[in-house]
Amino acid sequence: MMLDDFMHLYDDTVQTNTRFVGFMGETVRFDLVIMRTDRFYGKMVVMDIQSSKFAIIGKDDLEEEGYLEFAFGINAESAEELKFFLEQTF
Repeated sequence: MMLDDFMHLYDDTVQTNTRFVGFMGETVRFDLVIMRTDRFYGKMVVMDIQSSKFAIIGKDDLEEEGYLEFAFGINAESAEELKFFLEQTF
């Protein structure tokens, strides 16, 4: 297989604003990479370095029940701590 065999859907280079932040909640430590770009309609790419999981998150996603638990594989208490932190970043 050669590179020419792939059907490219997109191949863009964009500017980002990237923040690296670590904090300890009551139950778990978070080491996050928060990336902002105009690519995702105002949402952020949030990557958890500890678990190697990520999600594209907007304010609306924070209000969706169970979203953070599912996306990051964390329990409800840890999700509340993450939600509180992320709400401050918008």
